[in-house]
Amino acid sequence: MNVAGHYAYVATVVLLVGGLFIVMSSGNLVKKLIGLGIFQTSVYLLYIAPGKLIGGTAPILAEGFRTYSNPLPHVLILTAIVVGVATLALGLAIAVRIREAYGTVEEDEILERDGAPTGAGEQ
Repeated sequence: MNVAGHYAYVATVVLLVGGLFIVMSSGNLVKKLIGLGIFQTSVYLLYIAPGKLIGGTAPILAEGFRTYSNPLPHVLILTAIVVGVATLALGLAIAVRIREAYGTVEEDEILERDGAPTGAGEQ
């Protein structure tokens, strides 16, 4: 298998695993939002990678062109980026409100102040 020919998919997997690791391992809400942003970027790359053909041109009929790239993945990802930015902005706004209410954005400290159990063994 030629890994060099599939560099976009390798980058996708690396970003996906990195983003998921950040979300799962961090207790800081802002770091979790950054991890989600990295995770979203991997999904964007996954959809855009097969949309571009080497030697392909824009899908405008003209003499001399026989190979065209599909514009649909690019349009869908543009929409996904806008939704992702709006979601990230909302998440950051909520994190600011949590910081104002609790004085921290650490998940464990917030749960401790609410009196909720923080560990798996506590009840």
